[in-house]
Amino acid sequence: MKILITGATGLVGASMVKQARDLFKHEVISVSSKDCDLLDARATENYIVGHKPDVVIHLAANVGGLFKNMNNKVEMFEHNIRMNSNVISACHKAGVERFIGTLSTCIFPDKTTYPIDESMLQLGPPHTSNDAYAYAKRMLMVQCDAYNEQHGTNYSCIIPTNVYGDNDNYNLQDAHVIPALIHKCYLAKKESKSFVVAGSGKPLRQFIHADDLANITLQLIDKIDRESVIISPEQEISIGDVAKHIADAFDYSKMMRFNLELPDGQYKKTADNTKMLKLISDYEFIDLKQGIYRTVDHFINNFDQIRK
Repeated sequence: MKILITGATGLVGASMVKQARDLFKHEVISVSSKDCDLLDARATENYIVGHKPDVVIHLAANVGGLFKNMNNKVEMFEHNIRMNSNVISACHKAGVERFIGTLSTCIFPDKTTYPIDESMLQLGPPHTSNDAYAYAKRMLMVQCDAYNEQHGTNYSCIIPTNVYGDNDNYNLQDAHVIPALIHKCYLAKKESKSFVVAGSGKPLRQFIHADDLANITLQLIDKIDRESVIISPEQEISIGDVAKHIADAFDYSKMMRFNLELPDGQYKKTADNTKMLKLISDYEFIDLKQGIYRTVDHFINNFDQIRK
């Protein structure tokens, strides 16, 4: 089938494009910001209608870590709302058979019971640290549901937990937790300074390697039907333990410190992957420690080329 993938040069997109072509043998249209400005409704419509894909997997988004979400709420809301709306509208006009949009477990309600599942997304406000981004992403699912109900389309959403991997954004101001900590530890060791981890290190997260997320998403194309699916391994780990794995990978664990004056963000976001496992059973995720070591090696060996 012909698959159009937005955000194709990003963390998940790069892996998905490669696997879709090499492993799943699909025809792939890879879309980066250089190919099409998804904030431009007309350009987006012309691009998608012109290529007439069978499936669109929408990965492109304005994303970032805790501090980017806290300090750029207008951009996080407006950019994501516009991109999502433009892409879905263009898909409908192009007669796209299947659409898969990307949400995130960070957009679930702050005050909730655990583990969270797909039915709980709208049962309360998200954490204030990322509320603008969260509401924009929630609207992606609302828009999919509206098109499905009114036009009989087959639009779905995946909800991955925290993603990491080789082709990440390592900018210290914008990055998610694992790439930010990798970059910080690299600089700390280079400058013989303490490796300082923001907050207490106690918050718990589930992490998925970009290769796993790409592979599972491609497997789900013919398995999901007008629904949302959480994609996550079961393992939950503290930020402190993640930082320790990173420090160990750099052989710098004795210099790791916590800055208790900085915020932790949401304490936990435990996600239930039962639905995913019913659709794709016996999937073997990349071990987190091994994945971190592999990502650190890639960061060191490609320091001049990575996004930072």
